Amino acid sequence: MKTIYYLPLAVLAFASFSCKDKTGAKEGGDMKRNFDIANLDTTYVPGNDFYMYATGGWSKANPITDEYARYGSFDQLAQNNQEQVKGIIEELGKTKHEQGSDGQKIGDLYALGMDSVRLNNEGCAPIKSQLDAINNISTVADVVQMAGEIRKYANTPFFGFYVGADEKNSTMNIPVLYQSGLGLGEREYYLETDETSQALREGYKNLIKTQFANAGYAEADATKAADVILKIETSLAQAHFTKEKTRISELNYNKIQVADLNKLVSDFEWNLFFEAVGAKDIKEVNVSQIEPVKVATELIHALPIEESKAYLSWCVINAAASYLSDNFVNANFDFYGKQLSGRKVLQPRWKRTVSTVDDALSEAVGHIYVEKYFPAEAKERMVELVKNLQVTLGERINNLTWMSDDTKVKAQEKLNSFNVKIGYPDKWKDYSSLEIKKEDSYWANIVRASEFSYNEMIGKINKPVDRSEWHMPPQMVNAYYNPTTNEICFPAGILQPPFFFLDADDAVNYGAIGVVIGHEMSHGFDDQGSKYDKDGNMANWWTEDDSKKFTDRAQVLVDHFNKIEVLPNVFANGVFTLGENIGDFGGLQIAFNAFEKTAQAKEGAKVEGFTPEQRFFLSYSGVWAGHIRDEEILRRTKTDPHSLGKWRVNGTLPHIDAWYDAFDITESNSLFIPKEKRADIW
Repeated sequence: MKTIYYLPLAVLAFASFSCKDKTGAKEGGDMKRNFDIANLDTTYVPGNDFYMYATGGWSKANPITDEYARYGSFDQLAQNNQEQVKGIIEELGKTKHEQGSDGQKIGDLYALGMDSVRLNNEGCAPIKSQLDAINNISTVADVVQMAGEIRKYANTPFFGFYVGADEKNSTMNIPVLYQSGLGLGEREYYLETDETSQALREGYKNLIKTQFANAGYAEADATKAADVILKIETSLAQAHFTKEKTRISELNYNKIQVADLNKLVSDFEWNLFFEAVGAKDIKEVNVSQIEPVKVATELIHALPIEESKAYLSWCVINAAASYLSDNFVNANFDFYGKQLSGRKVLQPRWKRTVSTVDDALSEAVGHIYVEKYFPAEAKERMVELVKNLQVTLGERINNLTWMSDDTKVKAQEKLNSFNVKIGYPDKWKDYSSLEIKKEDSYWANIVRASEFSYNEMIGKINKPVDRSEWHMPPQMVNAYYNPTTNEICFPAGILQPPFFFLDADDAVNYGAIGVVIGHEMSHGFDDQGSKYDKDGNMANWWTEDDSKKFTDRAQVLVDHFNKIEVLPNVFANGVFTLGENIGDFGGLQIAFNAFEKTAQAKEGAKVEGFTPEQRFFLSYSGVWAGHIRDEEILRRTKTDPHSLGKWRVNGTLPHIDAWYDAFDITESNSLFIPKEKRADIW
C-alpha cells in the first residue's frame, strides 16, 4: 500500500519568509512579537533538556484541557482553523441556497449533525436496513458480496481494497489489496500479553457488547458477538505484517494478474468480490501483503456464516457510531477516547460536526476558506522559501563526501523534479453528484458522502494518475510528501497566525516552516522515499556501495531512538520512526543552511538577548511545545511513525552540529553526543 508521508494532523505551524529590511530589526520591533521569551523556561539547562528549556513556559501557560489526549502549540492553530471553518459553515446555514449547490450541502449536513434531539430520537434506526441486509445473508458468496458493499461506506472488513498509483508504473493507477480489518487498528493490541494490552482488549470487547446492545441486540447475542469479533480480528492480526515490515517497499509490492490470484494468493471468489467493489473486469492488481490477504480470504471460507454476519455487522456499527444517538457516541468515546487515548471529556458537538463536514465536503469548504483567509502574498512567499531550501538541499547533496558522483546526479534529478503544491489546488473537486438530503438521517448522508469518495476512487482504475490531485484539503493544518508523484504539498490551513506573519523574524520562519519544507523534501531521500526515482517509480537509482553507506548512516538514528525511554520500560521504535526522524534531521540541516544565507543571520543581531541561530532552534522546538497523556504516549508509540514531540527536539537536535555551537553544548551536558557518533546523512 502506497505511503504518503505527512505530518500528524495539525502538527506544524509556521511563520512566513520575509526578505524585508526588518530582518535586522532591533529588540522591541516587530520581530519581538514573533519571538516570545515567555515560551521558554530558562531554569532548565539547554544541553540537558532543550525541550523544556524552549517550551516550558508555554506548557505552564497552556495546560492541557480534558478534551485532548495531546495538546500543543499546533493544536492552538488547529483550534483557530476550526473556528474559521465553523464561521464559514454557520454563515452558509443562515441563508437559503439552491438545492444541489455546495452551500446547501455544507449547511444542511452541519444542521443534521447539530440536531441532537433528532439524532437521539432516531436511535439505531438509521443503520437498521443495513444490519437487516447483513442478517439476511446465508452463503459464503453472500459474505463476499456484502464485504464488498460495506467497504464503500464503512470499516474495511477482512482485507483492504483501494486504487492508487502503480508504484513501478507511477503514471497509471492500479487496484490494490492490502491487510486490514482490525477495529483496534494495530496488530500489537491483539497479540501482546502485557497488562495494558489485555485491559484494552477487554475494553474493546465491552465496547462491542455495548454497541450491539445499543443496536437492539439481546444481551446474550451481544456478548457472543464480542467474543466472535475479537477472535476473528485476532486471527487477522496474527497474519498481518508488522508495522516495521510494512515500511519495506519491495516486500509490499506484488503485481499479479487477476487470472492468477487463485494460484498465487488463495482460491477465492475473486470475480464476485471485484464485481461487488465496482472493479469488474480488471486484469491485474497489486497485492501489497500476500499472506495477510490469503489468511483473510481463507477465514471467510472457514467461518460459520453467523460469525461472519456478526463481524460484518460490527464493521457497520463501529463506522456509524459517531453519527448516531448519544448512547452510541458516548460508548465509542469511552473506549477510543478515554481508555485508548486518555481523553477526559468528549469534544463539543460543534467541533465533531465541523470535522465531519470538513471531511465529507473538504474542497467545497476549502474553496471558501481560501478565498477568505489565504492572501496571494502568502503563496508568493512560500514559493520563494521553497526554492531557497531546494537550492540549499542541492548544494548539500553536491557536498556529500560519502556519496558517489553517479548517485549524486540521480539525487539532483529527483530534487529538481519535485512537484511543489502550495495553498490550494488549481482545479476544485466537483460535488454535483453528491446528494445531501435534510429529510434523511445524518448517517444516510454520511454513507452517500463516503460512497461519493469511493466512486471517485473507483473511477481511477486503468486511468492515468492525476498529478494535479491534492491528498489534503487546503484548510488542513498539515503537509505531506507523496513518493509516487514526487510531490511536496503545503496546504493553506497552516499559513495563518500565530505562526504566519508577513513581517516575521527570518529565524522564526526558517526554524518553523523552513524545517517543515526541508522535512518534506528529505522524505524524498529517507529510507523509503529513496527507493523511488524522479518520476515516482519504485526503482533503484543508487550504486550498491552508496546504498550500503546510506543504510549504515541511517542505522545511527535507529540505534539512537531505540534507546529513548518514553515511559518506564517503554521505548521508542527507531525502525518504525526512521523515515520521520530522517525527515526532521534533514529538514533541520537544510533549513539552517538556507537561513545562514539571509542578511539577518549574517548580521547576527540579537532579539531578547538571543542570537539568530539560537532563535532558529528555539523556533523549531516551539513547534513541538505541548502536553501528552501517558495513554496517548503508549498509543502513538505503537501506531504513529512520527516520534513524540519531546523527542523530535531532544532526540534530533543532539545530531545537529550547529545546535552545539549556538548554545555552547559540551561534554558536561547530558544530551551531548560525540561528533563522530552523530548522524551524518543529508
